[in-house]
Amino acid sequence: MTNSVAASHAKGKFATDKIFGASGAAVKATAEHGKDKVVNATIGAIMDDNEKLACIPTVEKVLRGMSINDMIAYAPISGLPAYLDATINLAFADQRPDAYFNSVATAGGTGVIHHTIWNYSEIGDKVLTSDWYWGPYSVLCKEALRELDTYQLFDEHQNFNIKSFETKVNELLSKQNSLVIIINTPAHNPTGFSLTDDDWKKVLDVCKVQAKNPEKKITVLIDIAYIDYAGEKNESRKFLKQFSNLPANILGILAFSMSKGYTMYGQRTGAMIGISSDKNVIKEFAEINQYTSRATWSNINRGAMTLLTTIDQDKTLLVQFEKERDGYYQLIRERADIFMSEAKACGLNMLPYRAGFFISIPAADSDAVCTKLHDDLIFAVPLKMGVRIAVCAVPSAKIKGMAEKVLNAMNFVEQK
Repeated sequence: MTNSVAASHAKGKFATDKIFGASGAAVKATAEHGKDKVVNATIGAIMDDNEKLACIPTVEKVLRGMSINDMIAYAPISGLPAYLDATINLAFADQRPDAYFNSVATAGGTGVIHHTIWNYSEIGDKVLTSDWYWGPYSVLCKEALRELDTYQLFDEHQNFNIKSFETKVNELLSKQNSLVIIINTPAHNPTGFSLTDDDWKKVLDVCKVQAKNPEKKITVLIDIAYIDYAGEKNESRKFLKQFSNLPANILGILAFSMSKGYTMYGQRTGAMIGISSDKNVIKEFAEINQYTSRATWSNINRGAMTLLTTIDQDKTLLVQFEKERDGYYQLIRERADIFMSEAKACGLNMLPYRAGFFISIPAADSDAVCTKLHDDLIFAVPLKMGVRIAVCAVPSAKIKGMAEKVLNAMNFVEQK
């Protein structure tokens, strides 16, 4: 009896997502108890103080004024040329390294990760990221017949664990010649942590040691999805200067996304930006990733690309847009500050938050903690190593008192 016609590598695939599961529970509770009584800390998008999905006003204004042709026409496979130039300018600001660059349009930041794994690691390779990570990294690796491996993000002092990073890099490159390293910074999802400039120096020093062997190829993928909510524009990008004059067998890739920076989550528009000291490596970068785009989604959203260039090329619009976006950054900052202050006051151990959409609390049994929080009509996301709180989505009034309730739930689960 035939009960599967899937190919051997596809059998058994089944997507489960705790984020959407937790969000569904929050929606159900809201229907039963009313919005005012429910704290929905599951949503990875900015919600205003009325708990409505936020859109940067200038983005909405430009979008509604666009021509129908800009909305419905095909775009070039590699992306609109003006968009590609703009993504490079926006990604680096005034912090361009001394290197060659190119940009290829992708279906959001996820598309960058997909292409990087597929084109810069071998089938069967391990891809490296930190032990606190965005869940789809693992799914993307498995789908591409790779495996995700991790190093410890934090040391005993809750600083970046360079020793664990170095050990893992050396271990993997003793077994494979290509290594893709995914680093989500600044404003890491799910912790809100950011690597310092000194952390970056140490990371690249580890890579440079391995790069002395010409057979080793290292790709450092920097997921900058939240960079526009990480603080002052040039200060948060200063580390990018360190990608100057790297060995030719170290490739940097930036995962640029319009999802958060432009509050255009569902438009699925991003770009992968290659950084190399070797002009030929960047030529190859543009060619192979454009090819993979054609074989994956063909081309992406022309309307969203046009919107970005419209704002970027109009100084008045750009100033207004950045002012509005900074307002949302300040809103998230205010919410996070309340939670951190109350966590410190009640003794709740949370991971070091620098900026971004999320705060995380280590927990041995995060599922049980999140289930207990349901008693207080608080809904958070249980991760493998702890509880994720989306401060981007919770009004300040509802943040107040939340840290102590999380602590009480943890104490109940741990029977303290």
